[in-house]
Amino acid sequence: MFNYDLHSHSTVSDGTLTPSDLVRRARDKGVDVLALTDHDEVAGYGAAVVESRRVGIQLLAGVEISVTWGRQTVHIVGLDVDPDSAGLVKGLSHLRDYRKWRGEEIGRRLENAGFVDAYSGALEYQQGDLLTRTHYGRFLVGVGAVETMQDAFKKYLLRGRPGYVSGKWASMEEALQWIHDAGGVAVVAHPARYGMTRTKLRSMLGEFIECGGEGLEVVSSSHNGNEIQTMGQHAVQLGLAASRGSDFHDPGNRWVELGRLPSLPKKCEPIWERWELGRHPRVPQTANR
Repeated sequence: MFNYDLHSHSTVSDGTLTPSDLVRRARDKGVDVLALTDHDEVAGYGAAVVESRRVGIQLLAGVEISVTWGRQTVHIVGLDVDPDSAGLVKGLSHLRDYRKWRGEEIGRRLENAGFVDAYSGALEYQQGDLLTRTHYGRFLVGVGAVETMQDAFKKYLLRGRPGYVSGKWASMEEALQWIHDAGGVAVVAHPARYGMTRTKLRSMLGEFIECGGEGLEVVSSSHNGNEIQTMGQHAVQLGLAASRGSDFHDPGNRWVELGRLPSLPKKCEPIWERWELGRHPRVPQTANR
C-alpha cells in the first residue's frame, strides 16, 4: 500500500525546506506520493518535480487556497492541478497581493503593541515571496515573547489579539472554480482545526459540495484519533472522498513529520482513487517565474 502525504509546504510559502529538500525528505521518510501544497502559490512545483524524478517519488502539483466563509478563514487544498492554468495563476496572484498588505499590517499592529521592528524581524524568517503569520510566530519565539509557535498564535496572532488582521480571501466558489479550471480536485483542509460546531461544519461542507468540492482531509497532523473518526463519518455521510496529509512545514517540529500518519478509516473512499496520477508530469512554466 502506498504512503500518501497530500499536504505539505516549502519555502515558497511558510515552510523551512526548499521544494527540492522537501521532496528528498519525503522520500527518506517513506512517502510514495507527495503533494506540494504551498499557500496561494504554485511556483515551487517546477524544482520539486525535477527532484521527484531524480529520487523516484510521485509528486502532485497542489496548492492551499485561503477562503473566507462565514467571517472565518478556511483552507481548500487543490490536488493534481495544472500549475500553468491561467485562471488559477491569476486568482492566486490576487491573493498574494492581499497577503503582502496583510503581512505589513500585522507588523504595524505588533509594533504598536510594543514589538520594535516586528515587520523587519519577521522578514528575516521569510525565505520565499510570501510573508505569513507563521513567520511572525517564528519572530515572536525568536525574541523570547513566547516559547512556542502555538503560544505565539494564541497570544498575538489569532482573533482578538494584538497582531490579528482579518482575512479577506477568495470565496468558496472562486477557489473551487480555480482548482477545477486547473483540472484538479478540491479538498477541505484540516476541518477539525476550525473549531466549528457540527451544524456550522455541515453548513460549510454543504456549500463546498454545492460548489463541486470532492474531498475532506480526514487524516491530518491537526487531528487526534477521535477527530479522525468524526471527520471520516462526515466524509462517508456526505459522499466526500477522504484525504490524508501531514501539513508539514518544518523538520524542527517533532510532532509533525512527512508520511507519519494513521491510515484512513476503513469506510472512507480515498481521494487518490478519483484522479489519474501523473496527469501533469511536465516541468511547467511556473518553474521559471
